[in-house]
Amino acid sequence: MRSLFLLAMAALLACSLSTAFAEDPGAGKQVEQELKTSDGSIPYLLYLPRNYGAEPGQPAASKWPLVLFLHGRGESEGPLSIVKKWGPPNFIDHGIQFPCVIASPQCPPSPKSWNSPAEQKLLLALLDHLTNIFKIDTDRIYLTGLSMGGFGSWRLAADHPDLFAAVVPICGGGDPADAAKLKNLPIWAWHGQADATVPVQRSIEMVDAIKKAGSATIRLTTLAHIGHVSWQAAYASPEVWQWLNEQSAAKNRERAKQQ
Repeated sequence: MRSLFLLAMAALLACSLSTAFAEDPGAGKQVEQELKTSDGSIPYLLYLPRNYGAEPGQPAASKWPLVLFLHGRGESEGPLSIVKKWGPPNFIDHGIQFPCVIASPQCPPSPKSWNSPAEQKLLLALLDHLTNIFKIDTDRIYLTGLSMGGFGSWRLAADHPDLFAAVVPICGGGDPADAAKLKNLPIWAWHGQADATVPVQRSIEMVDAIKKAGSATIRLTTLAHIGHVSWQAAYASPEVWQWLNEQSAAKNRERAKQQ
């Protein structure tokens, strides 16, 4: 499969699970969905690739990569459609097609946040649901998020490093004590050097700690003269999508064995 950017631009969990569909999922479109569990519900936008399934005359992959996108705090305040304001769901809303499944859930308003235990549990339930319902390549699940979603990405990746092929946390922060758990996971962090909302030091300290733990797969891009909205440059970067496309959980496991 060619790079994501070049083609784009650029009883399942338990008896308690059920899904409410505002619109049936379909190839090449982004629709509103909601997963209900005994622990709560999580609304999300779901995008399936244009040639998902068996369309006449078009090749169809048997399994598709999955990108889980976590939005920032501002997109908690409003209807689910507000999640389209930034990042991959925004690109899709403007007609860009991706060769992967993209799930963009919505976090409830404050005081709830993506890195809270309750929301992390719902994110895991969503991933479990998606990988059971749709044709997902579980070797290629990618995690990314901005601001509050960046914090949530660091947390989810640290607690479940084997679940993801790669992570792109943008203008967020994590716990440097998690460095050893993250050392075998490809991570590309992004942050604006002039960020007054979440200081760039939050990303620097995570990257430094993970490097000290022995990682050869961690990288950081800091953007001069850019404040909090560093995600625009990150998601518009062809290199980010190409890099993601090169990662897999199988490669991570093989790398860990060789250490």
